[in-house]
Amino acid sequence: MDKKLYYDDIALVPRFSKLVSRKDADVSTDIGSFKLKLPVIPANMRCVIDEQIAHDLSEGGYFYIMHRFDIDNYEFVETANKQNWKLISISVGVKESDIIALTNIIGSNLRVDFITIDIAHGHSTNMKSMIQYIKQQDHFKNTKIIAGNICTADGYIDLCNWGADIVKVGVGPGAACTTKLKTGFTYPMFSCILDIDDIRHRYNKTIPIIADGGISHNGDIAKAITAGADYVMCGKLFSECINSPAPVINGQKSYFGSASSHNKGHNRNIEGRIVTLENNGMTYQEKLNEIEQDLQSSISYAGVECVANLYRTRWVQI
Repeated sequence: MDKKLYYDDIALVPRFSKLVSRKDADVSTDIGSFKLKLPVIPANMRCVIDEQIAHDLSEGGYFYIMHRFDIDNYEFVETANKQNWKLISISVGVKESDIIALTNIIGSNLRVDFITIDIAHGHSTNMKSMIQYIKQQDHFKNTKIIAGNICTADGYIDLCNWGADIVKVGVGPGAACTTKLKTGFTYPMFSCILDIDDIRHRYNKTIPIIADGGISHNGDIAKAITAGADYVMCGKLFSECINSPAPVINGQKSYFGSASSHNKGHNRNIEGRIVTLENNGMTYQEKLNEIEQDLQSSISYAGVECVANLYRTRWVQI
């Protein structure tokens, strides 16, 4: 059996570039009808994003997914509609309370551009039922569904067939996730994306992939795109920022998993932990600018001109 690879297990190989300046490299992309400055998404976690950051990202031309923990989705969507945000993007689970929030949004005729169905095991009957529920609502006919997380080719195909518009990929790779330790289940991210991208092309599927988890350095973003990801979700990189909502304890940021007891508020089925991080000394915007510049450099080293063409850059196993 072939060895399955993490981002740290591979290196990208440079080739001749026609770019005169790295600044000429195009890092923009599209998601649905929205033009984005970067194919990078802050993780929909309570220690990564809050309402203010979501607003700033929306208005600044970046993508976001608001988390679903201890917030009222209806109130969030109502506020975003009243303020006419450029992008309104929320997360839901698969509980009755999530159905009630969506029903209230429909009743008030509020715009939602993206709904992320955010559950730990996305290849499940609960996911299928929630996708079908949203798809059956005429109000959401223009709303894109992001579904996840999954980590197998079968999971990707099923979510596509159930009606997902975008599939979020990654089980257990996050720095604050203990799923792999507590349950034994995970899949090394570089190979995970490669395998799902292969099946995507074999079955002529066009549903995009978000690679979620395992990003430790800016260069891992280029590696994920090389493997086949269309967008890359980062948690730790943004949680470290000065103005992230991650709490500061003894001068360090506290980064905690969505399935941690800290986030859940109880000790049942815990699959996350708190990780202390050094403050990176940057604001969100400064970090986004740094990622943009590093991704432009990656494009230059790859010998291409735009981020989409990073796909299947030559790589070697270390």
